Amino acid sequence: MAADQKSIEHPRLVTIETNGPVDANQLSFAGRLNKEGIVLDRTTIDTLQLNLGKLCNQACKHCHVDAGPTRTEIMTRESIDRVLTFLERSDIPLVDITGGAPEVNPNFRYLTTNIRSMGRKVMVRCNLTVLFEDGQEDLGEFYRDNQVELVCSLPCYLEENVDSQRGKGVFTKSIDALLKLNSIGYGRPDTGLLLHLVYNPVGATLPPPQAELETDYKKALKETYGIFFNQLYTITNMPISRFNEYLLRRGEHDLYTRILQENFNHTTIDHLMCRSLVSVDWEGNMYDCDFNQMLDMQLDVDGMKIWEVTPEWLSGKRVRVADHCYGCTAGAGSSCGGELV
Repeated sequence: MAADQKSIEHPRLVTIETNGPVDANQLSFAGRLNKEGIVLDRTTIDTLQLNLGKLCNQACKHCHVDAGPTRTEIMTRESIDRVLTFLERSDIPLVDITGGAPEVNPNFRYLTTNIRSMGRKVMVRCNLTVLFEDGQEDLGEFYRDNQVELVCSLPCYLEENVDSQRGKGVFTKSIDALLKLNSIGYGRPDTGLLLHLVYNPVGATLPPPQAELETDYKKALKETYGIFFNQLYTITNMPISRFNEYLLRRGEHDLYTRILQENFNHTTIDHLMCRSLVSVDWEGNMYDCDFNQMLDMQLDVDGMKIWEVTPEWLSGKRVRVADHCYGCTAGAGSSCGGELV
């Protein structure tokens, strides 16, 4: 390898190489869309993503929400009732609940049961360790009884990698949580109880092919711990918030930016989550995605809240973009549901 080349290696030995520093003349993401002749707008809404707040029982290094145990932002019961009214007026089939750890919001179960009573599907972004928090002893059974689809964070099947990213002891607790969920039917064939895992790269690199890594995960977790799950979602880390600070401390910000730019894939555009999703924060403000939410890039709706608009009115609106959007369009693409193409 030439002396001026840098390489980032993934644990699966997928190597990405780039030459030199970031070119200051590289196109912005908006400029790239213009060059490609792409108009990025919302076509419809099939997912309402609710962020119930930034309170969490963990403080992960890669967290783009900057969530943690000391955060106080949570969605109130009043706001939840207003969101439910909006949902009732719509035919949106899926509600994706996230945080922080959404389960620590005292109104989480109230929200979930009311959504299910409307016949809508509920997906929860779970960090697994929340199952062992005080008052959450029956959380797994609550999920099961409400047929909640779980998307759970497990950034690696190796203890050292998980604990380095999420905190000491998190891996062991995560394994115990997965075993508990398996014991009540999650991740098992023919139960209908879906349990998906989420992989984030540990460092400044793109994820490897999702299907290949899923095979590795299933083999390692089954053989070592007897754990079963349905699908693995590989998600690219966005260079924002806590992960951006991590890149800057390690002197890898420019390298990672260049990797994302040079791996832009226009075939991901039609599958971007911002085209069929609206993200709502703990105060009811609207965004094109969870990442825009963390950058306070609200929809251009004159300060209106989600309960003040209709899904039909939101369809066709132009998506706000910035350079972090390269993260969703690099390589095989990335979304809250994993790889795009």
